[in-house]
Amino acid sequence: MGDTRDRVGNAGVIVAGGAFKIALYVCIVVLIIWLGRLSYQFGHDIFDQQPMSPGEGQEITVVVKEDDSVYDIAKTLESKGLVEDAKVFWIQEKLSNYKGQMKPGTYLLSTAYEPSRLLAIMAGDAEQEGADS
Repeated sequence: MGDTRDRVGNAGVIVAGGAFKIALYVCIVVLIIWLGRLSYQFGHDIFDQQPMSPGEGQEITVVVKEDDSVYDIAKTLESKGLVEDAKVFWIQEKLSNYKGQMKPGTYLLSTAYEPSRLLAIMAGDAEQEGADS
């Protein structure tokens, strides 16, 4: 009689263990898909530069101080509505031709400018400062 109970108990443990493994695999697959989508979206945001408002846009004054880091500048631009995500702008600066060239000063920037143009203006690229959108 004890032998029957042991077999029924073992069968329950095997079924529960199998269900746990399946649930674990499903969670892992969902996590991989979620991370993939998140990574794709982040990369897309970095390389598909879009202005915050196409057309005329709104001009906004931004002050960059001597001791501001690129990330500090990016957070300022995000808070003023010139870029959508400070982290994305920070990486765009790292990948751009203007890496490390941002200069302190007061800038009149537009929400119609793409991030690459914002970088060029704050790096002192004279061609971009006077260019029309």
